[in-house]
Parts: sequence; structure tokens; C-alpha cells
Amino acid sequence: MGFISDNFEMFSEIAECIAAQFGPECEVTIHDLTKPYDCSIVAIYNGHVTGRKVGGSGTNTGLEILQGSAQPKDHYSYINTTENGRILRSSSKYIKDSNGKIEGSICINYDITDLLHGQSAISHLTSTENASDVREIFIDDIDQLLDYMMKEAVANTGKQLDQLTKEDMVGIVHSLNAKGLFLNCELYLP
Repeated sequence: MGFISDNFEMFSEIAECIAAQFGPECEVTIHDLTKPYDCSIVAIYNGHVTGRKVGGSGTNTGLEILQGSAQPKDHYSYINTTENGRILRSSSKYIKDSNGKIEGSICINYDITDLLHGQSAISHLTSTENASDVREIFIDDIDQLLDYMMKEAVANTGKQLDQLTKEDMVGIVHSLNAKGLFLNCELYLP
């Protein structure tokens, strides 16, 4: 017996918990590397993510580790791609015996393809890169809007109200007329 098989129930419950927590896009796989590599998967949750099942084999990385051509180092949050182009964020935790020999692994493969599409869509919707310079004033009361427009017209002269010349005032009136300030003046006359 090995560490994975001796503690299979605990590992399986942890894997099931992780898969349930993160939902159907999260595959969690337990490999028993004391078994032949072509059937090292002893438990898998949401196997549809990579199309694998119990009794299936591990990946090329596990094979390289078993061969000794790669070091058995835990890797977290790395990017993978499935054969059908789905993008996965993966993590692999290797399980060693008391002598440091790799006996198995717990691997998480989270399909982030749809999240990346959503992120892109949100980015396009919230981008201000090509936004126009139209500036609207959202005020509920017309009197406040008129007051705002008049103060803005005065401020655009760069002078204080008591410093305005006759020409400045005529310019302000023309500017306010162009912005529609006088369209409904008859509504405000007694």
C-alpha cells in the first residue's frame, strides 16, 4: 500500500470539497503514482474539463517527473490549454512519502476561458479610450441647470463677475444662447 491509497478517503473528500466550492469548471484530480502511469488517476471530479476519468493517465509533466528529467516541484496557478483550446489555470501539489519519493499528486484545473471572454467584454464596455468629450450636466431642477450654465459661462471668461466688461457680458449671452439657455425663457416670465 502507498500513502495515497492509505489516505484515499481523505484525499478524495478534499478533492470533492474543492470541486464543489469552485463549481463545474473546476476539475480536481488525484493521481496515485505508485500505479502504472497509464492508469494513475484514482479520483477525478468534473473530469469533463479535460475529458479525463478514473483509470486514465497523467500528463507529460508527471511522466517527466517519474522519468527523472524534471524536478518534482509544486506549481500553483500556471496556465494550460486543452486540446480543444480551453484555457486552464492549474495547480499541482505533489505528495511524497517519508523518504521524499513522489507517490502522487493533487491537481486542480480551472477552466477560465469564459471568464477571460467576460473580462474582455467588460473591458470593451468600460473603456474610455475612444469616448467623446461631450459633457452633460445631470441636474433634476431646471433652475439649478440654468444657474450652473451661467456660472460656467462666467468662469470660461477667466474673470470674476464684478470684473466683466460689456463685451464679456455680450459674449456670455451669445454663448448661453448657443447652448439653448433662452429656449424656454417664456416659461419663467411673470
